[in-house]
Amino acid sequence: MSAAPPDLRFDGRDRFVRAVDAAVAHGDAHAVTAALRGALCGLIADPQVRLPACIHAPIADRYARRELYRSPGYGYSVVAMTWGPGQGTPVHDHSGLWCVEGVWSGSLEITQYALVERDAERFRFRAAGGVRAGTGSAGSLIPPHEYHTIANPSPDRTAVSVHVYQAPLLRCARFVHERDEWYLRTDAALGLDALD
Repeated sequence: MSAAPPDLRFDGRDRFVRAVDAAVAHGDAHAVTAALRGALCGLIADPQVRLPACIHAPIADRYARRELYRSPGYGYSVVAMTWGPGQGTPVHDHSGLWCVEGVWSGSLEITQYALVERDAERFRFRAAGGVRAGTGSAGSLIPPHEYHTIANPSPDRTAVSVHVYQAPLLRCARFVHERDEWYLRTDAALGLDALD
C-alpha cells in the first residue's frame, strides 16, 4: 500500500476539488457535511467527472482504499473505496472525524450502531438502523455518531464509493464481535492502495 501522488489527475478533477472546497468552506461540521452530501451527489451525476479506471478494479481479498486527493488548504482527504462482491467492514469508527460517503457505482448496505455501554475495551452496540444506498446517493457521519459497517451486498457486482474525510484517516478502531451485543475494541492502521 502506498499514498496517492499529490498531483493525481483524472477527468473533472479540478471541478471535483472546487465543489468539495466550496462545501468544506462552510466550517461547521453539520453545515459542511450537508453541503458535501449535495456536492457529492452532483459530482457523481456529472458526466465530466470520471474517476481513474483503476478505481473500478477490486482487490480479491479485501476492499481497496485509494486516495484521490488531499487538500493542502483545508486538510481534508478524498478516498475512493472499491468493494468486490460481498466485501465489507466490521463495526468501526472514524477516530472522531466527520465523513461524507457517496456511492459512485453499485450499491452498499450501511448499518449504523449506537453505543449502549462500555466496559474498558469492551463495547456494547445495538444496530440503530440501516440503509441500502444506490448509485448517486450520499450520507454522512458526525461523531459521536460514527459507528457503522459498510458492505457490498451484491454476489457478482463491484461497488465504488467516494469518502471525504475531515483529515486523512490513518487509524480507526475496529470492533470484533464477542457475543450478544458485545464487541472488543482493536486499533487498526489504515493503508492506501496504489493507483495503477
